[in-house]
Amino acid sequence: MRHFGTNRNLLLRAALPALAAVVLFAAQALAAAPAPTDDCRSVPSRILGRAVDVCVVLPSDYSSSSKRFPVLYYLHGLFENQHSWIDRGGQSILEGLIAGGDVGEFIVVLPDGGKSFYINSLDGRDRYEDFFIQELVPWVDRNFRTLASRQARGIAGDSMGGYGSLHIGMRHADLFGSISAQSAALIAKLPNPLPTEGRWGFYARILQEPFGSPLNEAYWESNSPLTLAEDPSKFSGVKLYFDCGNQDRYGFDVGAKQLNKTLTAKGFPHEFEIREGNHGWSYLTQYMKFPLAFHWKSFAAAERAALHDSAPASAAQLGGK
Repeated sequence: MRHFGTNRNLLLRAALPALAAVVLFAAQALAAAPAPTDDCRSVPSRILGRAVDVCVVLPSDYSSSSKRFPVLYYLHGLFENQHSWIDRGGQSILEGLIAGGDVGEFIVVLPDGGKSFYINSLDGRDRYEDFFIQELVPWVDRNFRTLASRQARGIAGDSMGGYGSLHIGMRHADLFGSISAQSAALIAKLPNPLPTEGRWGFYARILQEPFGSPLNEAYWESNSPLTLAEDPSKFSGVKLYFDCGNQDRYGFDVGAKQLNKTLTAKGFPHEFEIREGNHGWSYLTQYMKFPLAFHWKSFAAAERAALHDSAPASAAQLGGK
């Protein structure tokens, strides 16, 4: 046994340099791998009368190829901005999925939505939805190598951004082939009367910016994804995913369940999950991988279609043998 142990130790000592070389090579390869590029700019808007800050996350091989990429528009939550998805972990989650081969590469567009809820305000002063559709999407397609097709364009978001992605995606299904929302700010019924104090009083004052002051309940209802879901023929063919935490501190799980119930009753295919967790980035860090993988399924199909359309004609198609 002593003789065997000695041989084993000799073998291990002989193998260590080779093992160290493999580890060093892997580390160097990872360090040398190109990282995604964050291209942050201000987009002028005639509709809003001001510029809007936007960050565009470009795939790692964007600058070294002539390839066109699918695009995911990601809408941030309340009190966040165009940097939040990058700074708080969204980009790292996507990079991990790409490194693991779970998704391919696509462009991510991160606009600053302020407190707009991504709608046109009742008073007409902040027509954010019009800016998004009429100016931002065309600007992205002009300035970046996008696959400018419906199937290759998705919209996602969390909390206020989840409300926005559902609202914009359902109302503009001609532009977006896939929609996802996490912890979307879906309120089945506004309190009546609206509280003036405490948490609800605070949020009621914020809602008055886009939805009218005093808060216009009819305008809230007409813009709500819960209302839009009543007529899924208007977003027919769109792929839809949404989830929410079972301990969501704002109670948005109630609205998510109602959205699921409405879509199910209307026979609209969708993916829905109530997951273990609360609200915010502690929830998103665990579960953002699901909507990103969901969008990639649509994007991958769009890439295959684009490759097919751009493939050289066969001899038979050209009339040859």
